[in-house]
Amino acid sequence: MPRIQHIPAQRYPFASEIQIYISHVNQGGHLDNAQLLTLVSEARVRFFKSLGYFESGVEGTNIVVGDIVAQYKSEGFHGETMRIEMATTDFNKYGFDLQFRMSEKETQREVALGKIGIVFITFDDRKVTPIPPAFLTKLHQL
Repeated sequence: MPRIQHIPAQRYPFASEIQIYISHVNQGGHLDNAQLLTLVSEARVRFFKSLGYFESGVEGTNIVVGDIVAQYKSEGFHGETMRIEMATTDFNKYGFDLQFRMSEKETQREVALGKIGIVFITFDDRKVTPIPPAFLTKLHQL
């Protein structure tokens, strides 16, 4: 089976640090794959908050995750602090990819790379809607 090929962003203008708790670790003693999504989701919420938004209120729209790609580079362990960096790429009419790079804070050991497909939807009928122009303006200021 061919491996996922993910091309990382060249620049990650946003970063947040999150510690791996014991609840994030599986029976193998390392970061659980489902918990990776939890950590990345927390960083995504912080990314939107840094721009002045909640995910349920971006210039009169909501966002949803359309898809996600994750590529593991090494293990993460209990007590380590992850630095999760994010960058916006691959814009289309209704959304963009939010790329992430997770590394261990002290050693800079790369733990995971990936991207989250962000799609904008309306509040009322929950249908896709174009990216709000005011949101794009804030992104370009990063």
